[in-house]
Amino acid sequence: QVQVVESGGGLVQAGGSLRLSCTASGLTAAPYAWGWSRQAPGKEREVIICMNWNGFTTYYADSVKGRFTISRDNAKNTVYLQMNSLKPEDTAMYSCAAAAGTAFRCIGYFENPVTNWGQGTQVTVSS
Repeated sequence: QVQVVESGGGLVQAGGSLRLSCTASGLTAAPYAWGWSRQAPGKEREVIICMNWNGFTTYYADSVKGRFTISRDNAKNTVYLQMNSLKPEDTAMYSCAAAAGTAFRCIGYFENPVTNWGQGTQVTVSS
């Protein structure tokens, strides 16, 4: 089973940037899609962005469109979430997940309630 560890969270002022990392172990030779989600206290988990197996970002939540990007380094088994122009409403626990599959549209993998999200890294944006 794929295990992921997220890092890079912290406290940042509104308008600032952060880059989160997600390092995976237990990957096989299968193609993987990658996704990031977030969960704020008292709110449901929100899938915010995902990349399909071929490296295309095929889903952005409206809340992050134009500000967040996802990228990967296959040699390091690591996926990144670059977050720019951060807002206080971006404050949440951010988690990543991997899903084996070759669907062009990746969102289906990560809206699955049994998706194995990592423990997450906390991002706090001050106003």
